[in-house]
Amino acid sequence: MKYHVDERGYYGEFGGAFIPEMMYPNIRELRENYIKILDDKGFRDEFSTLLKEYAGRPSPLFHARRLSEFYNTQILLKREDLNHTGAHKINNTIGQILIAKRLGKTRIIAETGAGQHGVATATVCALMGLECVIFMGKLDVERQAPNVLRMKMLGARVVPVISGNMTLKDATSEAIRDWINNPDDTYYIIGSVVGPHPYPDLVARLQAVISEEIMWQIMEKTGRPEPDYLLACVGGGSNAAGSFYHYLDNDNVKLIAVEAAGLGTDSGETAATIATGSPGILHGSRTMIMQNDDGQITEPYSISAGLDYPGIGPLLAWLDRSHRVFFDSATDREALAAAFRLTRLEGIIPALEPAHALAILDKIRFRPDDVVVVTISGRGDKDMQAYIKYMNDMSL
Repeated sequence: MKYHVDERGYYGEFGGAFIPEMMYPNIRELRENYIKILDDKGFRDEFSTLLKEYAGRPSPLFHARRLSEFYNTQILLKREDLNHTGAHKINNTIGQILIAKRLGKTRIIAETGAGQHGVATATVCALMGLECVIFMGKLDVERQAPNVLRMKMLGARVVPVISGNMTLKDATSEAIRDWINNPDDTYYIIGSVVGPHPYPDLVARLQAVISEEIMWQIMEKTGRPEPDYLLACVGGGSNAAGSFYHYLDNDNVKLIAVEAAGLGTDSGETAATIATGSPGILHGSRTMIMQNDDGQITEPYSISAGLDYPGIGPLLAWLDRSHRVFFDSATDREALAAAFRLTRLEGIIPALEPAHALAILDKIRFRPDDVVVVTISGRGDKDMQAYIKYMNDMSL
């Protein structure tokens, strides 16, 4: 278990809780209670029931036969896009809303980029009858309009954030400010494996249901105990953390994380933190971040709102530093092409986020008998404007 968090909240040199004093009571309350709650039988039973009967788990592990033929290998897709709300985010929000209720909280806040975490949070708040406020960068509000409408329909108040570059980083900062100002009744559902301890560990544990299912599904599908490769896209890193979790100590499985290169890692218009970043502190933890020589955060860019973040979770930073996970990146255009390939070959329209993971299939030479699992972390409904523009530009 050398890749898991230690008692101080660190993964190797990354992690911790670098927070203002006014935020400390909130974090201490969660840190002192989250393991006890996660281990409680009543919580486990309620969480499992909601994952099954509300979210629709287990999500299928689908053998993509035509895509496999195209790449001359065996490709299986972990279909998180088929979950209720259309992404893996629901796994985390169900777990955290149950924790919030056990802590006596009545008001929920969250940040969102692509809108999938916002939708998932608004969904569980509607289910549980709790007030919901979602912070979202103004740019993301504009480019993810369908998800904004879904959040409002679910009863959430969506707050457009106009600071910074008006994307996920800025929405996270505003959510943290709100939590500091409303400590007694408010719980912050962070959407990824980022932030101060214990959030990276908490979110990874809740998303680990993905790899837990893959373990028995891969045996059922192939008769083998494990895949050869496991691929996932990475922004903050929650779907990757969940996909990799039960394989971290199994060196037989090659783990590949794919960042958003944007216009290219050398272009200055990128969100590839591992490729371009350095150690620093962002949103309460020490991790790899995109920053200039003065330590100021560099504004990220990606066509994918869910990957448009200038950092990465401390677990993923440590997995890179310890060489357990191989990191690569895909450009906007590579991700778009990969999305259209999956759509045309398998009839599955992925979100732009997992399209980045699919793009890496072009860069690896697989053997015909390799078993390759790709996590499709979300569906493409929210990205239709980008896809339509690409179709028009390419005359598809």
